[in-house]
Amino acid sequence: MSDGSWSAQVFEGHRARLRAVAYRMLGSLSEADDAVQETWLRADRAGADGVENLAGWLTTILGRVCLNLLRARDRRREEPLESRPADPVAGDAPVEEAVLADSVGVALLVVLDRLAPAERLAFVLHDLFAVPFDELAPLLDRSPAAVRQLASRARRRVRGDGPPPEGDPVRRRRAVEAFLAATRGGDFDALVGLLHPDVVLHADRFVVPTPEPITARGAGTVARGAMAATGRARFTGLALLDGSVGLVMAPHGRPALVLAFTFAADGLITGIEVVADRERLAALEIAPLED
Repeated sequence: MSDGSWSAQVFEGHRARLRAVAYRMLGSLSEADDAVQETWLRADRAGADGVENLAGWLTTILGRVCLNLLRARDRRREEPLESRPADPVAGDAPVEEAVLADSVGVALLVVLDRLAPAERLAFVLHDLFAVPFDELAPLLDRSPAAVRQLASRARRRVRGDGPPPEGDPVRRRRAVEAFLAATRGGDFDALVGLLHPDVVLHADRFVVPTPEPITARGAGTVARGAMAATGRARFTGLALLDGSVGLVMAPHGRPALVLAFTFAADGLITGIEVVADRERLAALEIAPLED
């Protein structure tokens, strides 16, 4: 294309797709918007004279921006455990980001966040946005075959290699979906209907946080506790936790806590374990559920 046809208006026609790519790469809507804006600035400085595939060219620029951000994130030292906020979504969570995370899949964002930067880029751009390996190779300074291996390794991690779900996975999935929907909607009666009368909830001391773990017993008590967590539910989605269906809360694609469930023979929820301990979260095999 010629310089005369390159403008902010032309870039705007590609913004939605670039934003979708960046969000899956970075897991944060604000970082994705920053990456797209940086892509525009770089593209505008370079000019598009002679560019035949504008979408591919912009995606390549965006890929470099996101790769730099991911590598910087990896180099950053983890914040001390004591400085972590008790509830990363307290207050008014951005509704748009919550909706976007739900549409992409919270569990997928968690798995992507656990990939190395090069694996994440190879998987997102190739598997999710159909960018050929030979176009990704220069971006990662590797051969197309090596990039293919990166994407393959990432694909295996996304699919998960934990044990198969136990019991009746369809009924359990529906129960957990209903639990999440009732929590988000503040439907107390629906929550009570999903819980065994003698249900027991255990939450580790990092969930609130409190000096000691918390235990709650009875359908009414547990349902009221869930009602108090409506804000958290906005960034929560279904996932396989070590092969069993559960819930993961992951603002910006980083797991903050998980809920693991046990069930009675009739499908009612008999137990809920809420885990926010970082070491335990890191040891969990988290994978998206297949549709």
